[in-house]
Amino acid sequence: MAPSRLPSMFTGRNDGLGSLFREIERTFDDFSRRSPLAGFAGFGDGGMMPKVDVSETPDAIDITAELPGCEEKDIDITLSDGALTIRGEKKSERDDSGNDKNWHVVERSYGYFSRSIPVPFTPDPAQVEAKFDNGVLRVRLPKPADVTRRAQKIEIRGGK
Repeated sequence: MAPSRLPSMFTGRNDGLGSLFREIERTFDDFSRRSPLAGFAGFGDGGMMPKVDVSETPDAIDITAELPGCEEKDIDITLSDGALTIRGEKKSERDDSGNDKNWHVVERSYGYFSRSIPVPFTPDPAQVEAKFDNGVLRVRLPKPADVTRRAQKIEIRGGK
């Protein structure tokens, strides 16, 4: 456990107030060491936003989204109003039939999710590629020729 961050007047061993503060501090320390999967909280309430990587090359934008536990048939990708939107549903695998189970830990989340990524150009829909494998969605948005031609390197000059 990390050294106490409490003022010295609250850290006395026999002080009731000090022990309360130590317990509160321990609770916050435990909370901060939660599971790395805590980022998926909200999956079941419609607030899930899949984690994405967005990269750009001179000729395309590549988007990779993590969709663990999803199936291809449950994912919808649309390109509209300057944004690529990934929507879907992660369905529950839990068998709730029968009342003889006492659940002790329930951390996995299920439900609808949506994520929109702004796109600074309008790609040709016929050129857009999407692949889904092992819970990872990859979308490639090729840039139109006029966009690639517009990009121009700007030279940096000294102040004098």
